[in-house]
Amino acid sequence: MRSESSPSAVREAARSAREVIELLEVLWNKGRDTTSPAPVSTSQLRVLYILERDQPMNLRTLGDVLGSAPSSVSRMCDRLDALGFVERSPSSSSRRELELRLSGHGETYLQELRSRREAALLDVISAMPPAERTALATGLSSFCLATEDAADPGGATDAGTTPPVASA
Repeated sequence: MRSESSPSAVREAARSAREVIELLEVLWNKGRDTTSPAPVSTSQLRVLYILERDQPMNLRTLGDVLGSAPSSVSRMCDRLDALGFVERSPSSSSRRELELRLSGHGETYLQELRSRREAALLDVISAMPPAERTALATGLSSFCLATEDAADPGGATDAGTTPPVASA
């Protein structure tokens, strides 16, 4: 059995908290057009999370997932394409559709964002006693599952992330 105070256990707790933060961003900003200090808005960040999980995806499907009008989704993807975060290519199933994918730059952006968030959380979480870190990870896991169930009774989370959380 792995020691609860091992560096990998601390990192796992930080990863768990980062996943909850991603879900909270979506919940707090759902329906709002506020921007984050990042170069993308909260809505655009949500698109990146969704594409990371389910790519390729066409604009119509993305609009359904977001609950947004096709014109709004198209403009948002235009901005993400201009930033180099998404790529558009002809669909393999229909010549009339384009498929959206997260670009290498978009993947790097998400990785760096997560790394910064985890580093900030790691400072606080590593100062917690091992039993409290374990309790935090358990609580965060339950929170993620509850959020997933509330967002979609079928099991898909609205945040575009997969929230399973391993215990610390």
